[in-house]
Amino acid sequence: MSTPFFPGFKVHRAELGDATIHAEVGGSGPPLLLLHGYPQTHVAWHRLAPALARHFTVVAPDLRGYGDSTGPGGDPLHIHHCKRTLGGDQVRLMKSLGFDRFAIVGHDRGARVAYRLCLDQPGVVSAFTSLTVVPTEAMWGRANMDFGLKAFHWYLFAQPFDLPERLLDADPAYFLDWSLRSAVLRFDAVTPQALAEYHRAFAKPSVRHAMIEDYRAAASIDLRHDNEDLAAGRRIACPLQVLWSASNTARPDPVEIWRQWADHVEGAAIDCGHLMAEEAPDEVLAHVLPFLQRHA
Repeated sequence: MSTPFFPGFKVHRAELGDATIHAEVGGSGPPLLLLHGYPQTHVAWHRLAPALARHFTVVAPDLRGYGDSTGPGGDPLHIHHCKRTLGGDQVRLMKSLGFDRFAIVGHDRGARVAYRLCLDQPGVVSAFTSLTVVPTEAMWGRANMDFGLKAFHWYLFAQPFDLPERLLDADPAYFLDWSLRSAVLRFDAVTPQALAEYHRAFAKPSVRHAMIEDYRAAASIDLRHDNEDLAAGRRIACPLQVLWSASNTARPDPVEIWRQWADHVEGAAIDCGHLMAEEAPDEVLAHVLPFLQRHA
């Protein structure tokens, strides 16, 4: 059946044993995987997916544990929620739809899953667009006071179980609203309908736990995987496009950072906040569509 955020798309659920991945699928043409970020769900793509579906078969899943996807609880090494595991979910999801190779547009946590997948299984990804993200190793390496004050949840969520869970349990709706407001320049960027969907998902303790475990992994096993790749000289071979917020004036810029990790990089700044696909969908599409048409 068609879904309200993605007219003409159909729901697909991939049963992967330890996880079930909820996705919406629509359009026709080469396969394109859209991976959302924190604290959102696949609904983050509702302003882009219909336009992309005119050119591609678009697959928009909820990451493991987010939205209507499910997965196991956390483990001591955070393997269940590391980006390598989440990337494996996406490969199996796409195989369940008949796709062995595909392009990816990833935002925030989804972009971290995507670049890990590019490194772990280079033959799978034909092209990759990263929205607002540099590699986790580079992010931690550049972290300073400004980063800590703005992105305090990186440090909060990395704390041991179950301190962050208990703190968020006190008023999850308030915490979500605060997080979304701090991530945008335009306060009307998140529509009331999308906001309601994010609240529906964030109200689940299991979803909040999965998000927190995602960040625990970023402060441990994900960072180790990045360092291992740097030491081994592994690089992203597929074409890589990087889009970032013009309000991010840090140096070096994201293209220069990604050139330490990838062979073919291009990119541009867009005048918006962190939630690019919702704040500036037309500008994002103007960059992403030609890139994907050339490489996907």
